[in-house]
Amino acid sequence: MRNGIHPDSKQADISCACGQVIKTRSTAGSYSVDICSACHPFYTGKQKLVDAEGRVERFRRRYSKAAS
Repeated sequence: MRNGIHPDSKQADISCACGQVIKTRSTAGSYSVDICSACHPFYTGKQKLVDAEGRVERFRRRYSKAAS
């Protein structure tokens, strides 16, 4: 491998909305996600409503301007 061409990877914590923290290495640093493998319905087998963006609120905000 050649020296000086690879980006620096540093310790990173990826935190989920459910509270789980995954320690890994990343060039982007630490960040948070809305859903992970510990709370995703595909992996858990439980069905749950995931409304991370607030679609109803976004719809009301968008179309309340058009009504007025």
